[in-house]
Amino acid sequence: MLGKSKPLVLDVDGTFLRTDMLFESFWAGMGKDPIGTLKVLKNTFGNKAALKSELADLARPRVDLMPVDPSMPPMIEAARRQGIDVVLASASDYTLVTELAAVHELSPNVFASKGNVNLRGEVKADALVEAYGERGFHYAGNEASDLAIWRRADEAIIVGPVAGAKNELITEHGVTELPAGWHWLDLLRALRPHQYVKNVMLLLPLIAAHQFGLIPFLTILLAIVAFSAAASCIYIVNDLLDLEADRLHVKKKNRPFASGAVPIPVGMVTCGVLGVLALGISASLNWAFFGIIVLYMSLSLAYSLRLKRLRWVDIATLAALYTIRVVAGAAAAEIYVTGYMLVFIFPVFVTLGCVKRLTELTLAESDERLPGRGYGKPDRGDLFNVACLGMFAALLVFFMYSFTEQAMSLYRTQWLLWVAMIPIAGWLWRMVSLGYKGKQDHDPIVFALKDRHGLSLIIFTVTIMFYAAGLFENAFGG
Repeated sequence: MLGKSKPLVLDVDGTFLRTDMLFESFWAGMGKDPIGTLKVLKNTFGNKAALKSELADLARPRVDLMPVDPSMPPMIEAARRQGIDVVLASASDYTLVTELAAVHELSPNVFASKGNVNLRGEVKADALVEAYGERGFHYAGNEASDLAIWRRADEAIIVGPVAGAKNELITEHGVTELPAGWHWLDLLRALRPHQYVKNVMLLLPLIAAHQFGLIPFLTILLAIVAFSAAASCIYIVNDLLDLEADRLHVKKKNRPFASGAVPIPVGMVTCGVLGVLALGISASLNWAFFGIIVLYMSLSLAYSLRLKRLRWVDIATLAALYTIRVVAGAAAAEIYVTGYMLVFIFPVFVTLGCVKRLTELTLAESDERLPGRGYGKPDRGDLFNVACLGMFAALLVFFMYSFTEQAMSLYRTQWLLWVAMIPIAGWLWRMVSLGYKGKQDHDPIVFALKDRHGLSLIIFTVTIMFYAAGLFENAFGG
């Protein structure tokens, strides 16, 4: 396929790498200094070369962690066996491309954007022809702008679908096509639809108030759709901010953006669509619910940008985000929610937040702090103690609630509420102990949905409370 005397030139973004260095630099900058990153965008508007250079200087992403397209290593190895020089030529920043070439032991003679020159299309073609002559190199690229280079190369290697490229080139060039691209199922995975089950907490105010009418139920279902869209929007932002940390994680490295399965720009567009959908639906319900959605998304964004890196603050923020869901359910259906419910829910999720960190620390392969987090293995004892305190606080609040006028009006048999505390305590202790032993999924909510013993305790608790409220008698005419 390759002529021995002619170098193999590889484009970087979308060809050698399954990602784009400009977007990698942008999100690395947003994670390190969001204000500074936005200022760079403003100051370099219209000058792509300067934009790439300043973003790379602001927060240099780790090129050694960036995902390489699986078709590249075999082709590079074949070229090396034939004594062919492998060269990177990219519109990305020169310093990053030079680092990338060094990491993968490719030719140090790289071509990349530098100063005010954005090395793309005709500009890149001219630079390569000047260095190697017409038809003096083989070139692998992945987009329509690469046509200008393929026309002047000896061998055109087309990575992924490029409309009309093969038909235009095949009469005068050798053409090789390599598969690439992304699948919508990977994008769906990035939305984390399995996490939507957390939004059933919007139903808690209806259940607690024993309001089981069709209209309130349908209203809450629409609110759940809005919250799910908002959550997926923030999950994408979180994944893009966590690219480096995820690539260092034993499991998270396989996430769609970290692994390069889905391009970063696709994630950014999807994020925008989901955000508009969430705000539009919430505004159609009522302005109180709209305000809560805005609060949830703002707090989630603050968590992604900064708060998740702060010890204990991250756990309190996670608990607050769960508690907001209960308030949102009450606002959507316009139902009063007692303060006891909120004070009960918050320590429950403080406990589960500690469980999440306990699990991550127990399963960590080293004693170093978790990537992008403020915890190390020495913190396991403190996390366990805080989890137990959260469990005790939740049970105490539940006990105090049983003496309120609202509880006495809703539940005929008060002592059954005290009995319900036993399976609640059992479930919480099970979650804490399994997290401490590292026998959970990295997400306690996901684990709870698959844990048959835990689900049995939850169902037992709900059954006791429904019986205490006399709901079974009302339903079956007893």
